[in-house]
Amino acid sequence: MVDALVTLIVVLACLGALGVLAAARVVKQYERGVVFRLGRLRSNTRGPGFTMIVPFVDRLHKVNMQIVTMPVPAQEGITRDNVTVRVDAVVYFKVVDAAEALVAVEDYRFAVSQMAQTSLRSIIGKSDLDDLLSNREKLNQGLELMIDSPAVGWGVHIDRVEIKDVSLPETMKRSMARQAEADRERRARVINADAELQASKKLAEAASQMADTPSALQLRLLQTVMAVAAEKNSTLVLPIPVELLRFLEKGQQEIPAAARTEGGAEGGAPAAGPAAEPEREAAPSQPAQPVQAAQPARQAMPTLTEREPGAEPEPHAVER
Repeated sequence: MVDALVTLIVVLACLGALGVLAAARVVKQYERGVVFRLGRLRSNTRGPGFTMIVPFVDRLHKVNMQIVTMPVPAQEGITRDNVTVRVDAVVYFKVVDAAEALVAVEDYRFAVSQMAQTSLRSIIGKSDLDDLLSNREKLNQGLELMIDSPAVGWGVHIDRVEIKDVSLPETMKRSMARQAEADRERRARVINADAELQASKKLAEAASQMADTPSALQLRLLQTVMAVAAEKNSTLVLPIPVELLRFLEKGQQEIPAAARTEGGAEGGAPAAGPAAEPEREAAPSQPAQPVQAAQPARQAMPTLTEREPGAEPEPHAVER
């Protein structure tokens, strides 16, 4: 009798231990437990730590409450200005209501992923290429709002949405590169023109100062010669003032004019001009007289046909 009682107690203790082990559950700090009793949702959500459920009656589902990082696959679309782009993004979200995340939607991760892809394609079609490249903050806010609106009913909160990369066609990349190069070249030309303008103003001021003191120009010339000679060059170039060249050119033009004036004074003949033309027209036309040569011309040797019949040809010695 005593042995049977001890055996019963041991069996009951074993069954109790097995029941405790079957009912005991541990919920981690970043998780929440949702209990379904016979398929019906229990109102209270189990917090982190040790908890008990009814074995074979209750079923505990643990929901992760951490922020989930989900990459959105790259989506191809056409922007509002008819440019084909490929955009990918990343979504940061977390579960704020564990019961709604299990009851309201079958798989909240898959639902958020599909909603993110649809919203990304929609935001591409509503935006310009310049907005995708430079105004991403505004697009991120709009994309976050589009995804968060339906996710609120799923017990999910969209923490942040970021557009990672915008892929452009090669032709568009080359066009943008040419545009940027042309813009930089335009800026460089404007800067050079501005520098030339400032330099010309300074040079004009320096020229006015040197005009007041001619010795300053000579000092500047000597400084230039010293700078060139300091580089150990075998050739030394001396600049000639432009005023000297003009003076020499003016002197060359005055010399022929003086020569013509002296020649007219020695000959005593009046200079031919418009006044002499009426006298020429008034003179009667006379036949042109042949001009006699200063030296007598050689007599042409008569040919064979022009010689007299009785004349004998003159012998010519031929040396062979």
